[in-house]
Formats: sequence, structure tokens, C-alpha cells
Amino acid sequence: MSRQTTQLALTGVRCASCAATIERALNVLPGVAGAAVNVADNTASVTYESDSAQIPELIAAIEAAGYGAAPIAESMRKVTLAVSGMHCAGCARTIESALADLPGVASAAVNFADQTASVEYDMTALDIEDLRAAVEAVGYGATLLTEETLDTRLAEQQKEAARNRALLLFGIIFSIPVFVLGMWLPHLPGGAYIQFALATPVQFVLGWQYYLGSYKSLRAGSATMDVLIAMGSSAAWLYSVWFTFFAEGHLYYDTAAMILTLITLGRYLEARARGRTSNAIRALMQLAPDHATRIVDGAEESVPVAQLQVGDTLLVRPGERIPVDGTVTFGHSTLDESMITGESIPVEKSEGDGVIGGTINLVGSFRFQATAGGSHTALQQIIRLVRDAQGTKPPIQRIADTVAAYFVPSVILVAVLTLVGWLLAGRGLEHAMLSAVSVLVIACPCALGLATPTAVMVGTGVGAESGILIRQAAALEAVGGLDTIVFDKTGTLTEGRPQLTDVRALNETTDDALLRIAGAAELPSEHPLARAIVDTARKTHPDLPQAEQFEAIVGRGVRAVVEGRSVLVGSRRLIEDNGIDTTAAAGELEALQQQGRTALAVAVDGTVSGVLGLADVVKPTSSDAVSALRRMGLEVYLLTGDNERTGQAVGRELGIENVLAEVLPEQKGEQVGALQAAGRRVAMVGDGINDAPALAQADVGIAIGTGTDVAIEAGEITLVSGDPLGVVRAIILSRRTLTHIKQNLFFSFLYNVAAIPLAVAGVLNPMIAAAAMAASSVSVVGNSLRLRWYAPRLLERGGR
Repeated sequence: MSRQTTQLALTGVRCASCAATIERALNVLPGVAGAAVNVADNTASVTYESDSAQIPELIAAIEAAGYGAAPIAESMRKVTLAVSGMHCAGCARTIESALADLPGVASAAVNFADQTASVEYDMTALDIEDLRAAVEAVGYGATLLTEETLDTRLAEQQKEAARNRALLLFGIIFSIPVFVLGMWLPHLPGGAYIQFALATPVQFVLGWQYYLGSYKSLRAGSATMDVLIAMGSSAAWLYSVWFTFFAEGHLYYDTAAMILTLITLGRYLEARARGRTSNAIRALMQLAPDHATRIVDGAEESVPVAQLQVGDTLLVRPGERIPVDGTVTFGHSTLDESMITGESIPVEKSEGDGVIGGTINLVGSFRFQATAGGSHTALQQIIRLVRDAQGTKPPIQRIADTVAAYFVPSVILVAVLTLVGWLLAGRGLEHAMLSAVSVLVIACPCALGLATPTAVMVGTGVGAESGILIRQAAALEAVGGLDTIVFDKTGTLTEGRPQLTDVRALNETTDDALLRIAGAAELPSEHPLARAIVDTARKTHPDLPQAEQFEAIVGRGVRAVVEGRSVLVGSRRLIEDNGIDTTAAAGELEALQQQGRTALAVAVDGTVSGVLGLADVVKPTSSDAVSALRRMGLEVYLLTGDNERTGQAVGRELGIENVLAEVLPEQKGEQVGALQAAGRRVAMVGDGINDAPALAQADVGIAIGTGTDVAIEAGEITLVSGDPLGVVRAIILSRRTLTHIKQNLFFSFLYNVAAIPLAVAGVLNPMIAAAAMAASSVSVVGNSLRLRWYAPRLLERGGR
């Protein structure tokens, strides 16, 4: 036996009792030699015999105990494979099982809708060729999906579509005459032989794909939809052959041919519809231009974007797309960033501002320096995140997966019992055969297999186009159960930097004069409060006078001489410590502090001349976001490290009654845990940096990005822009997507529950059964696509 040790990252562990529960759950597993849980860093170290236990079994045991787990070994790698040859949910199940059974594979999820497999594996135990070999061993093809192979895959899909069109046309040309002869000219002299001649090519040319698929699946020890189709059509064809050459009886060549043609038509329409579910990804991929204008030694040159390097200076003209991420070095313009951030209002850009690859330059030319290229740009990260999300499954999918695993064998058993039952009932072979064939061809595991992934693909695609990146499909289901939203204040509901909000002059000083002299005194300082004062003063006084004899007094303020006058800007204590009476300013200072402002006094030549108020102001849409969330029935909490007075002031401004103030960064996760312990389902909204533990602790973590910072690891959902209304839109989109998943699953189960008994009862003609089966898959995909049609308009209105 081979003994291995793996590290697992845990979620939901809050105390030593949790750790003991997980250790017990792991240690009772066969093959586990020892398990130790570290509460401090939420990890588990497990030593096990690889011949007896595998990583998925360890994770399943932890999840069964009520916690979450994922591999964290440095050797773990996650890849996406493009899979060929899949025709139904049973195919996906077969491939998924083959991959998951490999030693070293931590997880494997096959997306039937997208024809891909997402695999996380240990590189010390496996390589890509091992994964490919496992897929090929069960009768399918697989290639590593990368940026370089996407175009090749698209070409192969187009070639496959053309082949399917040709096969479908072939089937129609031969099946329609057979149908006419069988339905309206059954006694035509020599008609039996003509039907045989027309139906047989359909059976073995159009039907070859189903025979081949059946062989591959049965060889791999499973049964897919191809087995049902092959059995149903073959039974009708063989029955007809017998009564053509060896006996007298009714012929069903038309049934055999139309079954194959109608099901092929359904698959063709389904494939076209499935292709549209990934339109969002293709649209994102087309945002980046092929070429860029690079400046080298003052000269312009056009180069492929793939050849750009970090540090290159690039020129962008009006109407052109930004090729890569970068920082403006010369000029200014207005950019349309809606395709990345979801914000429709154009954004002004000038020197020092960041630009995002794939966005559009509306007016003005400018130069910028590339800061990221290739797979590291925000656009490519978004594409990768969306693809990864589409490869995951929400928990609700487990129901469909479980049913799909036993579906085909169960249908075959029902078909056999139907055949035997009608024979015993004395209805004859013809009626028994037709009823059994109807059972085989009407059963549809494909709809079950498409129900979740198509909705997830459309939902995540619409989200990406709106600046909402859903990292895990499980988040869609988790959002549906939320009742509480916790916002971190700084940088989430507020701008994240101080701004001058109040200028209140005293005595005979004017507000303008007070701002000018205070700005001049603060000019040499780098303190954030000083920069806020200077930035505001420069808007009306671009040429502030120079400060002399400048002195920064740590934690209290500054002292300087401006145009021969002694100036103090700082706290009330600083002013009073310099022997200056602050009585005249006491009321203003107290009023600003009551509003949660940072209040500074300004003294000139020994007299208080006025008061300045500064605050981290709330974002323009924060109040709308809070109101919208409350209308949706969600309880809203504000989490801040500020003092109680400041926290309550911001809460009042936003209409948030639940304020948790004076919370240190390391305590944020504990506050979220306390709400969960009280029975609440909590989403935490933050910037993903100092509140990462709280995002991880929450049932759903929503990280707010800043345009190019989309690779925030914490959180199941990332908002590309900093707009709090994005939280509202993310919840609306998640809820709607989950609704479509439930609708799809309900329809899929209802269809099979209703259709199979009708087929058993013998009231459905096999041709009608085949048409109904084909329509069921197309309708599920169509319902998912409906989300793409109306969701963007819904998100645009969200929160307003």
C-alpha cells in the first residue's frame, strides 16, 4: 500500500469541538491512518492509504459532518478538458466517474451543456495524458482547453455541426418516403421491399452514431441514452424485417426511421441552442483587439497584442479598444467600460488612471503603459473565472445526477416488463413491441442533464457582461437562502478615502479664505486628511501659496507659516495646547463629530478662524442599494472599525439600523459567525483584503473589486465595479438563475413521470414518443435561454 498525506482547507470550523468532530469523521474512514485539524488556520492534515481512501472520500466525510473542505496542496492543479462524443447526461456521468476514480483526482465535474470537464488533480500522481487516457478508455475524446486551443475547438464544433446537418438531411430524405408508404400506402405492390430499401440506410447510416455510442458506454460498464435509442429503433426495424421476408404482418419501418430522424433533429436543435448559452463567453473573448499601436523611440508600430510586454508604451485613438490593462501616462479621454464593469456611464481618464483591456476609447487620444498582458489582464481573468464557474455544480444538481445514474437501466427494465406484461395480457406481439419501443424512446435523461448546466452557463454569462462574476455555481443556491446582508463600511459603502465635507468659517473669515490658507498649510503633508484638504482647495485655488517653517505634529495636525501668518490646522487639543481659546468653535466641532465627521480647527495668528469637517463619504448609490435589499426582505448590517458615534452616523445616513462598530479586522469573521449561530443565513460584502476571513466565514462572500482587481480569492461572487448596487443585481441574478434551474428540473422530472406511464399503457405511438423526447431537451435549453433575454433588462433596473 502507498501511504500519502494531504492538506485540506476547511470552512465552518469555529472551535475545538468542531475540530474534534472533523477528526472523528475522518479517522473512522477505512484507510485513514491519522487526521489532525488545526483550528488556528482552518486546515486538516490527513494521512491515508491511497489504495483504500481517496481525497473525494475525505472531503465527503467532512461535508457529511457539516463542514466544508478543499485540497490545498501546492501540487494541485485545475484544468478544463474539451470533451467530444457526449450525447446525453449518461455520457457525462460515465466520463465523470472515470475521472473521479483516478488516484490523485480531487474533483471532477463534467458539463454536458458546454461539452467540457473540469478536473482538479495532484500533479505528483497524474498528468494531462492520464486524464485524456481515462476519458478515451470509456469511449470519448478529450483535449486540454486553453486560450490557444479555443479557436481549434470552435472550428471542430462547426465541422461537427455541418456533419450533423448533413446526416439530418440524409435522414429526412429517406424517412419521409418511408413514412408516406407506411401510413398511406401500406398495401402498395412491392411496398414492403421499397420501405426496407429506404429505411435500412437510415437505420445504419443515421443510426450508426447511436450504435457506436451504445457500444462505448456498455464497454465502459454503463448505459446511456444511445442504448435506449438503438434498442428502440432496432426493435422496430427487426420486427419489420421479419414480417417482410419470413412472415405476414404489419410493418414499422416508418417508426424505426422516424425515431432516428426525429431524435437527430432534436439533438441538432439542442446543440444549436446549447451553443447560444455560451454566447457571453464568446462575446467577452472578442472584446480584445488583435493588434495594438506601440510607441518605440517615438515611432509608432502596429504589433499583435500577443507580442505586447509589461512596460510597453501604447497609443490609443478615438474609437479603438484598449488592448491590455495599463496606466495612462499622457493625455486624457473618456472610456466606455460597460462591457467589463456593467456601468453604463462613461469614465473620465487622465494621467495616472488605470485602463482595462477590452474597453472602448470614446474621445481623445492618449498613451498608456502596459501593466498586464496575456492571461493576466482583467478580461482574461474574467473569462477564466466564468469558465471555471460553469464547470461547477450547485448542490441541487446532485438530485439529477443521482437519478441519471440509474435512469437508463431502469427504463430498460420497464421496457422489458412492458413487453412481457402485454404479451401475458394477450394483446399480441405487435402491441407489446410498440409499447416497449415507446418506453425506450420517450424516456429522456438528456433534459435532466441539461437542466442545471444550461441555466448556470446563461446566468454566469449574463453576470459577466454585467460586472458580476459568480465563481461557484453553489453560490446561486446559497443566495436563494439568504436573509442577512453584512456590509463592511470602508471602501464598500463608502469611497474608502477621506474627503472634505464641511468648511465653516468663524469671525470675519470667509469660507474661501479659510480653505485657501488651510490648503496652503497642509500642502507639504502626505497625510490622507491633508491630501483631501489640498485637493479641494486646489479646485478653486490652483496656485496655493507655499508654506514655510512646516512642521507635522504626529496624530494631532500641522503648523506652518503662510504668507507671513502663523497657521495651525489640527485637533482641538492641538489648538488649545498652543494657548488658543477654542470656545468660539466648540459648537461647530461638536456638531461635526455628532455627524461622524473628523473635525479639525484652523487657527490663524493665535485666533480660531474656522472648522473643517472630513469624512469617508458614502458612495452615491449606497443608500439605494440598502433600500433595495430591505425591499427584498433582507436584514442589513453595517460592520465597521470606526467608533460607535461614527458608525451610527453612517448607519443613519444609509438607513441601516443594525450597526456593529469598533470591530477589529480579525474580529469580523467572529461577528459573521455570531449571526450564523443565531440561525441567520449571511452574505458578507467587502473588498476581499482585510475582511477576507469574514468573506470566507459567510454563507456567501461577495467581494467588491476595482476594475482590474477581479482575481480576489475570497468570496464566491466578485463585483468588478465598486458600485453597491452590484450586490442587489448579483442577488437578483442568482435568485432568477436558481428559479430557472428549479423550473428545468421540475419540467424534466414531470415529463418523465408523466410520459413513461403513458408509453407503458400503450397510448403513445413510438414516433410521437420520439418527437416528445426531442422536444423535452430543446424546451429545457430554451427556458434557460429565456434568462438571457430578460435578465439584462432586469439587472439594469435592479435597485432603482
